[in-house]
Amino acid sequence: MAAPEFLSRCLRSWLALVLAVVLSLVMVPSAAWAATEEAVLAGGCFWCLEHDLEVLPGVLDVESGFSGGKLANPTYRQVSAGGTGHQEVVRVRFDTTHLRYEKLLRAYWRNIDPLDGAGQFCDRGASYRPVIFTTNATQAVEARNSLVAAARELGQPAAAIKVAIRPLARFWPAEQYHQNYARRNGIRYNYYRWSCGRDRRLEAVWGERARSSERWQGS
Repeated sequence: MAAPEFLSRCLRSWLALVLAVVLSLVMVPSAAWAATEEAVLAGGCFWCLEHDLEVLPGVLDVESGFSGGKLANPTYRQVSAGGTGHQEVVRVRFDTTHLRYEKLLRAYWRNIDPLDGAGQFCDRGASYRPVIFTTNATQAVEARNSLVAAARELGQPAAAIKVAIRPLARFWPAEQYHQNYARRNGIRYNYYRWSCGRDRRLEAVWGERARSSERWQGS
């Protein structure tokens, strides 16, 4: 074989190898991204909802923040004062190969009081109103189905459920000191949760299924 032809074949083989490596590096992040989904949920104090949902298998991370209003870059003080239209929310990023949105919603419902649309537990006002913010049409359908299922489990008409279902406009992260609050401030968090009566009310509403993600009763 002539030297030029040999070098040409070697070059083609080397280029094919480089192309294969590049494609493999590009495809891995795409596959990982395709298995990841986000949900934005309001259920009263975001410290509590963050703590309740981050333990679910398949949850990658949970971030506290604000959604629902028009004010850009809202602060905790502004939202708490009222008038911004925002609710305290959590953004849950989860691996759909291990956790389906419908199961995440079951955990959400059983960690809130869906009969109270004026706040949650001891926290009152619009910023604590329960809302499911949907990111696409599929989430919107599943959220509505979950509302009907939650009402059925509670023995209530769907009209008695006070959780709003709204399309997500934008999620704004809360200040850093609110993130992972329960883990970083265990004593204060546990006292707040107890004094607010969150778990007592959850058990009064949901009974033995409080705080669980089990299938809907009767399904």
